[in-house]
Amino acid sequence: MITKFDSLFAGHVDMDNVGYGGIPVNERRLPDEQLTTVFDKAESMAKLMDRLGYSTFWMAEHHFQREGYECIPNVLMAALHLAHVTKNINLGCGFNITPMWHPLRLAEDYATADILTKGRVVFGVGRGYHTREVETFGAPLLDQNANRELFEEQVDIIFKAFNEESFAHKGKHYTLPPEVPYRGYQLKELTLVPRPLRRPVECWQPIQGGSERALDFMAKHGIQGLVGGGSAEGGAMHSVVLKWQEAHAKIGKHLELGERMCFGFHFYIADSREEGIREAAKYYEENMKMFGELRLVRALSDEQIEIMRDPKRAPTAKLPRIEDAINAGGVLCGSPEQIIEHLKALEKRYPGLDRVSVSLSVGVPKSACLEQLERFATEVMPAFQGAKVREPALA
Repeated sequence: MITKFDSLFAGHVDMDNVGYGGIPVNERRLPDEQLTTVFDKAESMAKLMDRLGYSTFWMAEHHFQREGYECIPNVLMAALHLAHVTKNINLGCGFNITPMWHPLRLAEDYATADILTKGRVVFGVGRGYHTREVETFGAPLLDQNANRELFEEQVDIIFKAFNEESFAHKGKHYTLPPEVPYRGYQLKELTLVPRPLRRPVECWQPIQGGSERALDFMAKHGIQGLVGGGSAEGGAMHSVVLKWQEAHAKIGKHLELGERMCFGFHFYIADSREEGIREAAKYYEENMKMFGELRLVRALSDEQIEIMRDPKRAPTAKLPRIEDAINAGGVLCGSPEQIIEHLKALEKRYPGLDRVSVSLSVGVPKSACLEQLERFATEVMPAFQGAKVREPALA
C-alpha cells in the first residue's frame, strides 16, 4: 500500500526557450547569479512539501553545471540548511556520487548531518553519469567496470565505518588505516567519529540497468532501490522488480513485489490529459535533450541524439514525445483522477510498494513546480488512505 510520497529535485534553475526547438543543451551558459537561484528554489519546494505532508525531498549531487540543469554540488550541506527551515520532512541524498568522495569523508559528513538534524537526512549513494564530473574528480567513469569496482569498495568501507565500533579495510584502492606508527603504537584500526545516530543506516541507490551484480550488492548491504524518475526513463520496470525480489531471495529475504523500492515518475497535473500534454511537452523534451546526450535513454539512436542538438530539425523529427512516455507509464500526466487510477493499479500489482516519488522535468519554473506539488498533495495524495496529508499551504 502506498503510504509515502516523495519528490526528487535534481537542481534545475528556471530557464527560457526550452524544448526541441529551444536552445541546444551545450549552448546554454548561465551567469552565476542565475545558477545560485537553485537554493531559493529548493528551499521553497521543501517548505511547501513539508507543510503538505510529503515524506522526503530528495536532492541530487552534481558539479560544474553551467547549463543550469543540476546545480547543487553538496546535498548534505543543502539538507542541513533545509532541516533548519522545515519541521517534519526528511531530506534525501539522491544521490551522493561516491566515486567523487573519499568514503570516510562521506561517512563522517553524513553522520554529522544525521546527528544535527536528529535523523531527518536520508543517505543515498550512486556511481555517477557525467564524465565531466566524475573524471574531473579523479575517478573513472568511461571505464564502467573500474567505476563499479571503486564504488563497491567505497560502499563496503562506508558500511564498515557505520556499523562497526572499530574497523580496518584492505582492498585494491584503499588500505585503512594506513600502516603507520601513531603515538607509540602501530595503527591497526579506526573508529568513525561520529557514527550516525540511526543504525542501521537507511540507504538508497538508483537502479538504472538492474544488473544481477548491482542488485545482489544492494541486497547484501540492505540498500533500498529507486527505479525510474530522475535520469532514468521512469515508471515501474517489471523485470527489474522481479530481479530485485530474486536478489533478496538468494540471501534468505523474501520480499513482496515492490517491497524496499520506490517507483519514480515525472508528473504534470492538468484538468485533462490533453491540456497536460500541451503544457508539459516542452519540459519533457528539454529533459530528453539533456539526458539523451548522456546515453541514459536506451532507445535513442546516435542519429536522434545528433538531431536533438539542432533546434531547426528536432521539432519535426522522429524523436521521443511525451505521449509515448505517458503510454509507457513513465510519465504521469493528466487529471488528478487519471493519475490516481494509474497509481492505484500499481498498488494492486505491487503489494509491497509503499513509496512513490513524483518529480518535475528540468526546465519547469519555480512557480509551476510549487503549483504542481501543491495540486498533487491536495488532489492525489488524499486518495491513498495511508498517506499523511496535511492542510493545504497558504499562498
